[in-house]
Amino acid sequence: MGELYGIAGDYASRCNQLIEHRIALWDVLHSSVRPGSMDADIQMNSANANGFAAFLQQHQCIELIAFNGRKAEQMFTRFVDPAAVGDLIVQVGLPSTSPAYASMPFSGKLAAWREALTE
Repeated sequence: MGELYGIAGDYASRCNQLIEHRIALWDVLHSSVRPGSMDADIQMNSANANGFAAFLQQHQCIELIAFNGRKAEQMFTRFVDPAAVGDLIVQVGLPSTSPAYASMPFSGKLAAWREALTE
């Protein structure tokens, strides 16, 4: 977000700047057990999704849900009722911004995010 929108500062400031750009940032999971640091370590039987149905009902102007990595997209698809999303919200899987995802250079990740968020 810093590269795309110049967002910087402390956490609260960055969150406010995202809101100014009409971007909501929310983890798919509210809670889960993950013994390691990798998403692949998430114990799926412990996964508890955030309340997307209520959030999307309260924010009907949302047009795009962009997933930061394949695992986030998979968990959303698995745990969130498609009826809550509806047919009008575009969903796009994007490359993870995590440094652990090293098979794509930063420039490639940035290009994919720029294309999805600035069109």
